[in-house]
Amino acid sequence: MRCPVCKDPMIIVEYQRIELDYCTRCLGVWFDAGELELLADRLSLDGDKLSLQDIWALPDAKVAEKPRKCQMCGKKMRKVHVGAEPQVLLDICPNRHGVWFDSGEVSQVMGQLKSKGPATGKESRVINFMGEVFQARA
Repeated sequence: MRCPVCKDPMIIVEYQRIELDYCTRCLGVWFDAGELELLADRLSLDGDKLSLQDIWALPDAKVAEKPRKCQMCGKKMRKVHVGAEPQVLLDICPNRHGVWFDSGEVSQVMGQLKSKGPATGKESRVINFMGEVFQARA
């Protein structure tokens, strides 16, 4: 898979048999829907899929940033804001193939989860997983 930002080939980062596509140049990461479901299974999230149904339902963000193309289907990805202020701008495939996180956005989302106060068991497992994979700091 090629990076939608810098077009370089991405590497596969594997953790607990979950493969994420990672760009060593721009430090972005691609999560596809199957990887999110696998993550939910690995972390025993009580059958609660880490689906992006809520994210895909969000309205398009009005930003000047040029649309990126999904590396799976070639369609222009939508841009949506997620989280609390400051919101994180994500690129999502209109065909629901996955979500692109630019460098630092995974950490931003994790930081928002951590700032909510003590994490529940479910949130804690997700935060710990992401922290181990991306060496995120609190």
